[in-house]
Formats: sequence, C-alpha cells, structure tokens
Amino acid sequence: MTSSAILRRAPWLVGASALASLSLGAQAAAPRDTLRLAALQQAAVAHDPRGAQAALIAEQGRLRLASLRAERAPVLGLTGQSQYQSDVTRVPIPGAISPAKDTYDANVALRLKLFDPTRAPRRDVELATWAESQARLATALYGQRAAVNDAFFGALLLDDQHAVLQAGIADLEAQRAAAAVRVREGAALPGDEAMLHAEVLRRTQLLAELAVNRTVALSLLADLTGLPVSPASALALPVLDGAVTSARTALDSVRARPEYAQFAQGRAVLAGREAAMAAQERPRISAFGRTGYGRPALNPLSRDFDSYWLAGVQVEWAPWDWGTVRRERETLALQSKIVSTEETAFTDRLRRGTLADLAAIDRLVAASTDDSTIVALRQLVLREARVRFGEGVITAAELVDRETDLLTAQLASATHRVELTQARARFLTTLGLEVR
Repeated sequence: MTSSAILRRAPWLVGASALASLSLGAQAAAPRDTLRLAALQQAAVAHDPRGAQAALIAEQGRLRLASLRAERAPVLGLTGQSQYQSDVTRVPIPGAISPAKDTYDANVALRLKLFDPTRAPRRDVELATWAESQARLATALYGQRAAVNDAFFGALLLDDQHAVLQAGIADLEAQRAAAAVRVREGAALPGDEAMLHAEVLRRTQLLAELAVNRTVALSLLADLTGLPVSPASALALPVLDGAVTSARTALDSVRARPEYAQFAQGRAVLAGREAAMAAQERPRISAFGRTGYGRPALNPLSRDFDSYWLAGVQVEWAPWDWGTVRRERETLALQSKIVSTEETAFTDRLRRGTLADLAAIDRLVAASTDDSTIVALRQLVLREARVRFGEGVITAAELVDRETDLLTAQLASATHRVELTQARARFLTTLGLEVR
C-alpha cells in the first residue's frame, strides 16, 4: 500500500489499538529471525511440489537408455507351429514317397544386431530429451522467484511504513499530553486535545491494519517456502546496486534464464532426431540362428521327425522410401526454426521488461535523492508549527496538517526505498541472475 493510500483511508477495525499493541509486544519479546531474499527464493523453488519431477524425469531417462542398451543383447524367440496342407511336393518317380500333409515345427531363434547405425543417434535423442525435460521443469519452477519477490517486498514495505507510523504516533501522543496539560491549566480549549487524540487513534488503526497485512504477507512467504516464518521475523533489505550495475553493462549478452537452456535443448532434440532419420537410410546388419525339431526338418521330402539348425547373416537396406525420410528431415528443420523464433520473441519480451525496470530504477534513484530534502524541510516546518501551537498561535487542526505532511513525506521516502530495491530485484530476476 502506498503512503497516499494509507493517509486517505481510515479503516474501522475492531480492537485495532489492542491488535497493534499485541503485535508490537510480540515482536519485542520474541527473537527476530532474519529473512533474506536469496534464501527465500531458493527455499520456494525447493519446496514446490513440482520439484519431485526431477527424480521422476531422471528415472524415465534411465529406463529409456536401459532399453536402448538392451538392443545390443541377442533377441531370443520361441516358435511352435502345427498345420495340415491340402497338397505337398511330389516326386514324379513311380514308388517315390511323398512328404506328409501334416507338418510340425518347434524352434528356438536367436537374432543379434551386428551393426545398427540408428542406435547412437537414438541414444543422443533420449539424452537431449532428458535434458530438455529438466530445463522445462527449471523454467516452471523459476516463476516461484517472482512470487517470493512480491511477498517479501510487500512485507518489507509494511515494516517501513509501520516504523514511520509508530514514530509519528509517539510524537502526536507527546503533543496531546502537552495539550491536555494546557487544557487543565485553562490555556487551551478541550477541542485541541480532542483533535490530537482523534489523530492518534486514526493512526493507531492504520498501524493495526499494517500489522494484519504484514501477517498475511509473511503467511504467504511461509506457504511459498515451507519455512517457519514467525511474525517476529525481520526482513533484510538486500543490497543489489552493484549487481544491477554489472548486469546493465552486459545486458545484451545475459542468457541466464532457464528458458534459454530449454530452447537449446529443444534444438538438440530436433538435431538428434534428424540424425536418427538420416541413419535410417544406411544398411543394418544382423546375425541370426535357429535350431528346432519337427517334421519335416530341413529336408522337405522327409516324413520323419528330425532336429535341425541353421545360421547366417542378414543385411537390411531400404535405399528408396519415396522421399519419406527427406520430408521428415525438412519438417524437423522447420521446427528448429520455429524454436529459434520463439527464443527471439522471448528475448524481446525480456528486453521490454528490463526497460521498464531500468526506467523505474532511475526514477526511484532520483526520487530517493529528493526524499531526504523533502523530509528535512517538512521537519523544519513541523518544528515551527509545534512552537506556534505551544504559543497558541495556530490550532490543533493546523498542527495535525503539518504532522500529516511530515508523515506523508516519510512514508513516501520509505516507499521509494523499498520500491527501488524491489525494482532492482525484479530486474535481476527478469534476467535470470541470482539475487544475493
């Protein structure tokens, strides 16, 4: 919530003052764990349920590679057959014995691939597919970093606003107490004390609202990271100006986002498939052997059951496929170009995103320089207003206005401070660089 929004709103929360006091008391009594943005981002990625997919993807890849390795082993097959045929081979010699019309065969066949040019390319495809799946998972998990950024800086901004409001309430309470003394002495009207008291109560309500919103932001951080984030936790503002300066000098060459690894692995998969397609046009050589028992065996004219065996080498080659392989390879080449266009479009989106972040950084750096001057001037005006109020020259309403002016300037300064760091963190996260 911005400082102007806080000053415009005066929510009526039940038990607001008590809630703020309990929150402040709990923070003072409990040890304050320091929450750091980098650790929270890493915890969110590790806590995401999709992180378990890494092991599942690895197991899938292991099983597929094991299947490819198994192709090197001989293939053993068992076959049994019985049939009756209407005619058989006859020898045109009087008294010659014709083979039986019922035949039987049971055999064991062994086949071994001696040379398969597609095996290595198919293994490369599996490895590239495995890497692409891991890169896709990394891309999906990376989105958790932006969610942590939003919750972290939301809570941090509420912390700063809480501190400013608390200090302002203490100042107003001191002025109210002084006004109460003057009222009792007859030097001031009761309305002056009432005006200051009402403003103290209004700001206390805002303080309670900030405490509630901070609790919500910390609960979101706890849910994202799986860490036990307590209301007493302190948020450490990261120092990112050096990292941002280095990144700006090499903006066009930064390729740290996991999407770039996904694009590269996608092209590797397509290149592997193209190589596998090309390998299909090469001959394959296999050794085979078979042994069995049946009638007839290898002698087709025999009427007796007999055992047999045979062995040999087989060459398979399909030099003409009517352009099927060529068209498939062209399709893969076109798909590779599509991936390249997706990568270019992604780079353009990142560039546009970083332009907005850099503009916000430059604007907030300039604003932060002016904030200290504005706050100092508002403090000077308020000091004079307090003196004049003590002398009875101005009313309590005018004093409250000057107090509000200072509070607005202080809230704006605190907001700009947090927003500047948030813009820097968003810039680094957009580029895929670690926030340390």
